[in-house]
Amino acid sequence: MGKIMVVTGEVSGDMHAAQVVKAIKEIAPDITFYGMGSTFLKKEGVEILIDPGELSTIGFIEAFKNTRQHLANLRLLKKSVKERRPDLILLVDNSGFNMLLARAVSRLGVPLVNYFSPSAWVWGSWRAGWMTRYRATIASVFPMEAEVYRRAGADVEFVGHPLLDMVRVNKEKEEICHDLELSPDRPVIGLLPGSRRQEVEKLLPDMLEAAAELAKENKGYQFVLPLADGIDRSFVARRAARYSLVVKLVEGFSHEVMKIAAVLVTASGTATLEAAIIGTPMLIVYRTSASTYWLATKLMKTDYVGLPNIIAGKEIVPELIQQNLTADRILFELKCLLESPFALREAREQLAGVKQKLGSSGAVRRVAELVLKKANLS
Repeated sequence: MGKIMVVTGEVSGDMHAAQVVKAIKEIAPDITFYGMGSTFLKKEGVEILIDPGELSTIGFIEAFKNTRQHLANLRLLKKSVKERRPDLILLVDNSGFNMLLARAVSRLGVPLVNYFSPSAWVWGSWRAGWMTRYRATIASVFPMEAEVYRRAGADVEFVGHPLLDMVRVNKEKEEICHDLELSPDRPVIGLLPGSRRQEVEKLLPDMLEAAAELAKENKGYQFVLPLADGIDRSFVARRAARYSLVVKLVEGFSHEVMKIAAVLVTASGTATLEAAIIGTPMLIVYRTSASTYWLATKLMKTDYVGLPNIIAGKEIVPELIQQNLTADRILFELKCLLESPFALREAREQLAGVKQKLGSSGAVRRVAELVLKKANLS
C-alpha cells in the first residue's frame, strides 16, 4: 500500500492539494496520505500533522514574525519522512517553506513533485535552480513557469491550470440577476477586495469611496461585493455603511458576479485569473506594507503584479499599486473602461488570449497521474 506526504500552506494551496489527493484516490484507492494542510485536506481523509492556517500572512516582513514556528514545522516534517518513508512528497504552493523542505529532505531519497511551484518567473530564476538542485519534478500550471524551469534543467510537465475546470458558470445573466435580486438591464460593477482580512482592510475603503462617487454621477450602476470564504459579513458591512452607497454583499457567488459584471475592481491574486477565464474586464488593485513593497520592488523580475498581465507579457488590464491606488484613480480607470465600448471589447479579446495560454482542462488528473508515476505506484 502506497504512502504520500502532502505539504501545503494557505487556503488556496490546501484546496489544490485536496483536489489532487481526491484524483489520486480515484485512480489508486489504497494509497494513504499524511502531512501539513488544513480543512480541505482533512475532508479528503489526509492525516494532518500540522495545520498551518494561523500562519497565513501577506508579505515578506510579516512572514518573518512566524520564523520560529516555521522552523519547528520543518523539523517535524523531516523527522516524519525519516520515520515513515513515504513513496513521494507532494509540495503544493507555500513556496518559501517548501523550498526549505526540499533541501531538508534532499538526502533521504524520497521523490518530490512540486505543484504551484516557486514563482521563478516573478522572483528570479534562482528559485527554479533551487528546486532543480533538489531534484523536484515540476507540475507546471503556467507556460512561462514551464519555460523558466526547463531552462534551469528541471524535470517539467506542463499540466495546465486547474481553474479551467473550476471556473464554470452555466447560468445565464438573467437567471443570475434573478437569484441575486439585481436588474438585468442595469450595469453591474463587481468589487472583490481580497480573500484575507488584511487585504480587505487595505483595499476596501478606496474601492467603496470610488464606487460611491461613481454612483453619485450615474445612478444606473449596481454594485455587488462577493464575500470570500473566511471574510465576515459584518466586518465588510460595517465599513460599507460609512459610504453613501448601496452595495449588495453576497456569499458563494463570486464566479456568477464575474459573469454578469461589466467591470470588476479586484485585488491582485487568484480572482484576477478567474475573471480572465470568464472574460470579464477588470481593474487590478494591490497594496501591502511599505517595507514589503520596497523589498518586492528590489526582487521582482516582472513589470506587473496581476496574473493576466504577467501571462500576456503586457498590460491588458490596468493596475493600481501602492501609492497609485487611490479612490480618484479607481474612479478614473473605471470610467475609462465603462465609457468606452472599444476598451471593453479589447480587454475581453486580450483576456481570451490569456485563457488559451493556460492549457486545456484536466490539470488535476494529469497531476495525479504524474505523482503516481514518480512514486512508482501507477
